[in-house]
Amino acid sequence: MKPFTTLTAIAAPLPLANVDTDKLIPSRFLKTIKRSGLGKNLLDPLRFDADGREIPDFVLNREPYRRAEILIAFENFGCGSSREHAPWALLDFGITCVIAPDFADIFYNNCFKNGILPIALPRVVCEQLMQDAAMGENARLTVDLQRQIVVRPNGEEISFDIDPFRKHLLLNGLDDIGQTMQRAPAIDAFEARERALLPWMPPITV
Repeated sequence: MKPFTTLTAIAAPLPLANVDTDKLIPSRFLKTIKRSGLGKNLLDPLRFDADGREIPDFVLNREPYRRAEILIAFENFGCGSSREHAPWALLDFGITCVIAPDFADIFYNNCFKNGILPIALPRVVCEQLMQDAAMGENARLTVDLQRQIVVRPNGEEISFDIDPFRKHLLLNGLDDIGQTMQRAPAIDAFEARERALLPWMPPITV
């Protein structure tokens, strides 16, 4: 998993509440267990019409927001089913940070497991950041995870809270497998002891 440290990027304003996971990636696209290739269907019901044509005025179909790496929305972002494809679709599109007043719990947890930083800020602050984002390419936001701040284009710094352990995982690019691999020497030592004590046991294979 790629570490998340500091991000300065275009932010896309999505002034909607209750954006559920079926909007983020509809169920008909969940036929894969790969994390790649889902970005083209991110927010499909909002981006495309019934014939598959882009809806011109939707934010992610316009420049510079096609290149957005930050998404700003309203309450209860990521509600609905628990599909992990939702953060996969965001990440494949290029979005590595989502800012909203609050998030659905399972989606929130899945973000950290996939290298996405979800930041909870009051609605009035989200509205201000959306106004900044509406100014386009010359109004980029900076997210500094180490300092736990979002920097507006005017230089104002907005602090945010994050669990220290989750912060550590993102800063070091550690998903569940990465955390396990940190224990590789202890695992190897345990297996060596088991082989010595129980030589008749078949070897452990993965």
